[in-house]
Amino acid sequence: MPNIPANDPALTTWAEVPTNSDFPIQNIPFGVVCPKGGPARPATRIGDQVVDLKVLWEKGLLKDTGLPDPVFHAQDLNPLLMEGKAGTRRLRQRLSDLLSRDNAELRDDPATRKLALVPLTDVEVLLPVSIGDYTDFYSSKEHATNVGTMFRDPKNALLPNWSHLPVGYHGRSSSIIPSGEPIRRPMGQTRPDDSQPPVFGPSGQLDFELEVGFITYQGKALGERISTEEADDHIFGMVLFNDWSARDLQKWEYVPLGPFLAKNFGSSMSCWIVTLDALEPFRTPGPVQEPAVLPYLRYKGDKNLDIALEVAIAPENAGETIVCRSNHKYLYWNMEQQLAHHTVNGCNIRAGDLLASGTISGPTTDSYGSMLEIAWKGTKPVRLVDGSERKFILDGDTVIMRGHAEHAGVRVGFGEVRTTVLPAR
Repeated sequence: MPNIPANDPALTTWAEVPTNSDFPIQNIPFGVVCPKGGPARPATRIGDQVVDLKVLWEKGLLKDTGLPDPVFHAQDLNPLLMEGKAGTRRLRQRLSDLLSRDNAELRDDPATRKLALVPLTDVEVLLPVSIGDYTDFYSSKEHATNVGTMFRDPKNALLPNWSHLPVGYHGRSSSIIPSGEPIRRPMGQTRPDDSQPPVFGPSGQLDFELEVGFITYQGKALGERISTEEADDHIFGMVLFNDWSARDLQKWEYVPLGPFLAKNFGSSMSCWIVTLDALEPFRTPGPVQEPAVLPYLRYKGDKNLDIALEVAIAPENAGETIVCRSNHKYLYWNMEQQLAHHTVNGCNIRAGDLLASGTISGPTTDSYGSMLEIAWKGTKPVRLVDGSERKFILDGDTVIMRGHAEHAGVRVGFGEVRTTVLPAR
């Protein structure tokens, strides 16, 4: 594990941080906010306050990071990502120093502190990066087995390639939306009766997919590859990701080229990118991979992360019900393998690309990461706290995903990704 002083569990801050906050001084995530009456700018978060990096830069408090001026005046994090891991690590360390309890530079400068630290409620939190490309993997063995059991032969639930490579497909980056933005129920073709022609209309089987994604630094040139040993140097940080899926549209359209309208209508992403550096203390072994993988997919060390994940459904005008508790550690194919496989044929990765895990399901029914599995293709409806039942997601429902890691008294989290479903147009 790299020596990262900003991760020290003994660190405390002069800033107010509520108990059990996802955003203590050991986190220092990165995002983009838009204050009232001002343009978007990069920020970090401590407790329930946003720290405006543009203000800190203009006040001369970030000059020793060696980062260029455009990083702090950009309206997304892409210029920061171009500085690579060394640059973001210096910035995170400097922010940790400024927020540390015994550092007086910002603590004892009330005028600058008032400008730089803003309540979360006073800003709009935006999608943090301009996402050029988005790839979705299928990396949970439990999820792939469940789906294969439902739709194919339970004795041969996994397709022959699944245990040999991280299966993935290229998704639609333009329809990725930030937490808090609602989504429309998609329209498309379905074929509810196999003896009849298809029909057109709104999806009746709208589903969430509990995923975690990672954002990349600039990769290598087209034609070169990133190894599993190099992968961590190309991973900036992680986000929660709800890759919405219209199961009935997908069932009809996916042969032979995979999902299209069932997926491209929208995916929801949390707004604070938790750096891979901040998550280093939560490394844990992944599942044993059998059969043995090919050499380019082999790796050393612990690459999974002990991140507790949960999904809740809140009907309109009702409280929420937690329907899933899962964990990133269940993933069969880790991020380093995903990135190595993605680039082994020379595909180039750019700063701000998003690679998502695929649905993360665990070994028990309460850890399944989609309604398709939780309600088992609609045969086992889930009862919510208001007494209603769900096989899939209804109009007016809000789906909330949360995630955090905790070790040695330190909790580092992502906040949430929250999305309300609006009726189809």
